[in-house]
Amino acid sequence: MPAPIPVYDLGRVPYREALAFQRRAVEMRSRDEAPDVLYIVEHDPVVTVGRSGHPENLRAGQDELRRRGVDLVSVERGGDVTYHGPGQIVGYPIVSLAGLPGGRDLHRYLRDLEQALIDCLGAFGLPAARNPSYTGVWVGEKKVAAIGVAVRHWVAFHGFALNVDPDLSHFDLIHPCGIRHLGVASMASLLGHAPPREAVLAQLARAFSRVWDRPVDSPAPLPMLASAPLAPLTSHV
Repeated sequence: MPAPIPVYDLGRVPYREALAFQRRAVEMRSRDEAPDVLYIVEHDPVVTVGRSGHPENLRAGQDELRRRGVDLVSVERGGDVTYHGPGQIVGYPIVSLAGLPGGRDLHRYLRDLEQALIDCLGAFGLPAARNPSYTGVWVGEKKVAAIGVAVRHWVAFHGFALNVDPDLSHFDLIHPCGIRHLGVASMASLLGHAPPREAVLAQLARAFSRVWDRPVDSPAPLPMLASAPLAPLTSHV
């Protein structure tokens, strides 16, 4: 039976710090010095620009972003421009694709991320679905979860951002993912209330266990980022 995938909730972490942490984690996983793992974080307000980013999808200049306390970071994930901030659940699976269903199939991995998020939202009564034209998870014509990943040595990193109850006005700073004609929603805006974070995390763990066909541990808090990595591989042997 495959080893369980641990899930660590790191709490609020500045984006640049989490990015450096991910890059270290990928290198360790690629050398089999750490297991597959799912890190959960929440970020201070930040706009990130992926490999396919276009400057015209930034609706606010750097001065305006600074005035509103929003960082701007270019990253190696796929996709265009997105926003992270308080009220989101951001997930960073650091996983070897070889050990997942479909193996080294990035398209399958993206679809599995979508399916886990669809299943999680469905547990709260939200009719989430894919949009055949765009990566991500949607309810009607509004995106509820964004997905953007990178792969190094066939180890995936970056991941997904699920809008639980963020300040949706911050999405006005960008054309999210370069999409101008569709909107953004949150679980709170769709349900009329924000579900408890712990309840959403529990449903995410169950959903990932189903799509990856592996045990996924219940989320465990791990507030000190420096202590988080990268549990040695032997911890699950």
